[in-house]
Amino acid sequence: MNNVVDEPTARLDQRIYKICMVIARLGLAYLFFTQLWWKLPSDFGCGDDFAFPLPAEENHYTTNGSSGLCFWMGLESVFADKPRQVLVADMRPAGLPALSIDISPLAKLNGALLDNLIIPNIQFFGWIIWLAEFWIFLSMLLGLLTRLGAFVSIMVSAQLFIGLANIPRPYEWEWSYGTIILLSIALLGAAAGRFFGVDGWMRKRLTEPAERGNILAKIGLVLS
Repeated sequence: MNNVVDEPTARLDQRIYKICMVIARLGLAYLFFTQLWWKLPSDFGCGDDFAFPLPAEENHYTTNGSSGLCFWMGLESVFADKPRQVLVADMRPAGLPALSIDISPLAKLNGALLDNLIIPNIQFFGWIIWLAEFWIFLSMLLGLLTRLGAFVSIMVSAQLFIGLANIPRPYEWEWSYGTIILLSIALLGAAAGRFFGVDGWMRKRLTEPAERGNILAKIGLVLS
């Protein structure tokens, strides 16, 4: 069997690949763009009092007047000690057992980090969170150091997955966060900024210095 792909087919495959990567990259950029505005500095949508939700009865809480970043961060804390099953495949209708992964220990660790470090210093860490998401948007929009942007997206989305996936009230579908993680992994591997992005232009100028041993150029090549 002849496995050689003819040149027109190879060119078509490359075009489709590049177009798909650019669409995915810009889609992730717009996703994070939409999330910048409800937690704007300097109050991060929390209001002047920076109130957080408070636990009430089982699987319930009082909003305590919270909003913006404080509301969602507070929900992570409220549900941190509850049992948490994720990546659920309920096969019982087919007579098979349900599959899932218990992330309760990770959720508790995340809650402890929030309660003891992040929430007490929300006016500082709010900036870190907002700037991280702004960087993801900028990186994906421009195709600038997209591997670094994708890595930050994985970290941000993984933290949200641990803190919010499948909480009961409001119900947060785990794949809302899981899909972002998977998309970010794909963009990291594809280095999507090399197509119609700054990374493509930058790599041409970094290759020669990197070959001469320039450490910053080598780092730039890895991150782009």
